[in-house]
Amino acid sequence: MRPALAALALAVLAAAAQADGLYTVVRVDLATQKLGLFWQDDRGRPLRRLDRLAAWLKGQGRVLTFGMNAGMYHADGGPVGLLVIDGRELAPLNLADGAGNFFLKPNGVFLVGANGARVVDAVDYAAASDGVRLATQSGPLLLKDGQIHPALRASSASRYVRNGVCAAGGQVTFVISTRPVTFHEFASFLRDELLCRDALYLDGAVSSLWSPALGRSDRWHELGPLLGVTE
Repeated sequence: MRPALAALALAVLAAAAQADGLYTVVRVDLATQKLGLFWQDDRGRPLRRLDRLAAWLKGQGRVLTFGMNAGMYHADGGPVGLLVIDGRELAPLNLADGAGNFFLKPNGVFLVGANGARVVDAVDYAAASDGVRLATQSGPLLLKDGQIHPALRASSASRYVRNGVCAAGGQVTFVISTRPVTFHEFASFLRDELLCRDALYLDGAVSSLWSPALGRSDRWHELGPLLGVTE
């Protein structure tokens, strides 16, 4: 059975909130909204939380209308993989092998460049990197060319609150579950309900959302890089 969909149009974010089902979906239109990627404040200190990001932006006369954790990170808040902010590469692409979800190959990169937003396999990033304004690496790829990652089993009993992203051209779709779900359930929703072709897992358990319009101001986890829409 498909999750119940209770669409709520929001002028601020052009968001759809599926609050009565398993997921909250926020759609960002890059033609009319300013999506940014954030990590450190002016003194080089990791921001770590969405409420701190909102306060830091407020000091600059900007309002955070949407925020979400942007990928996996080390204990000090530094990114595990690639991080590009305002066209500057602050952390390199990580193609190493290792344990944990980030290293469950293929992993991927969410990027915004001259040709809009995309989710790409990390090994294909070099070919897509020209003109990139922002990019964050995480893993695993939930979907690649419409196919669910082969390691994500329908029989899995591992359930967490999870969040991820898919994109096409000028439209970016962010998703966070409202209750714990399996990887396979999450990927299936992105593919079957949102019609995503390529989608990237951002994280689980610490997954956080900032959206005053939706009544969410998650601030209970120390995070790494952060995605946000500002006015």
